[in-house]
Amino acid sequence: MTHNLQNSDSLGADIRSIRKSRGITLIEISEKLERSVGWMSQVERDISQPSIDDLRTISGILDVPLSIFFGQVQADAKEAGRVVRKDTRRKIGAGTNGLVEELLSPDLTDDFEVIHSTFEPGAGLDDFVIRPTQEVGYLISGRLTLWIGDQKFNLESGDSFRIRGEPHKWKNPSTKNAVVIWVIAPPVY
Repeated sequence: MTHNLQNSDSLGADIRSIRKSRGITLIEISEKLERSVGWMSQVERDISQPSIDDLRTISGILDVPLSIFFGQVQADAKEAGRVVRKDTRRKIGAGTNGLVEELLSPDLTDDFEVIHSTFEPGAGLDDFVIRPTQEVGYLISGRLTLWIGDQKFNLESGDSFRIRGEPHKWKNPSTKNAVVIWVIAPPVY
């Protein structure tokens, strides 16, 4: 599957990419929004701007946090869609459970996404989550306890792991942040 190079500050391109990665057609999302297919197409082409209520509904349909549609920092025109500077990373996720996530990918239009995750000391997920994804993570610093299915792994800086649509949860058992780089396909944000 190939993608055209898209502008990284395009809300419409992000919505279209997430919609397609979820296998949702333009007709299906339009019906759920109770909007015309033409209007939704214009939103995805950045011709029409959705209201905050529309974005809230779209985020629910696509099963992504509303915050994914905000915080896009204008990139230098020569770098747009290619380079993400440290101070222009887009914050994603709900920021709950002591987890801070930033998008390292220039936008959401690829077949995968790269995420910078910081797990605060003592933070963790109590319940297992399952996502229809393949994920690879690399622990840059700190320690992380990871459960994949019924197996428990104690990871340290330099360790990596893979999750293939399996139930998993995590905990940072230390008093320092744990930092992980994740590659997730297809994108979940």
